[in-house]
Amino acid sequence: MLSPSGVAAEEAYRAAYTAARGGGRSALDAALAAWASPLAVAPGDGLILRELQAKPRGLADVTGALEDAGIAPAEVRLAMDRLVKAGLVALVPLASQAEKEPAPPAAPRTRWQY
Repeated sequence: MLSPSGVAAEEAYRAAYTAARGGGRSALDAALAAWASPLAVAPGDGLILRELQAKPRGLADVTGALEDAGIAPAEVRLAMDRLVKAGLVALVPLASQAEKEPAPPAAPRTRWQY
């Protein structure tokens, strides 16, 4: 799940990618490096943000989606670690680990008077 700063970072990544798209590989590499540097992430980490942008996904889902693009699972795990440390991705607990909300208090019983 993207944090609010993660949403902004993903938008900035998309803008940098779009702006540099017509300038060749060196322009793209420079634009993505300029995007990544102040965030303390790697230029390729923007791909992870793009995968998480639409909806929260698990590590296995993201790894599977990017494995088809030739990105190794170990690289995806390292990228996720960087994104979490940078505060761009918020961890979501598993349903079995989530705290269960306490039940609302029962309404007080009253005696009916006739």
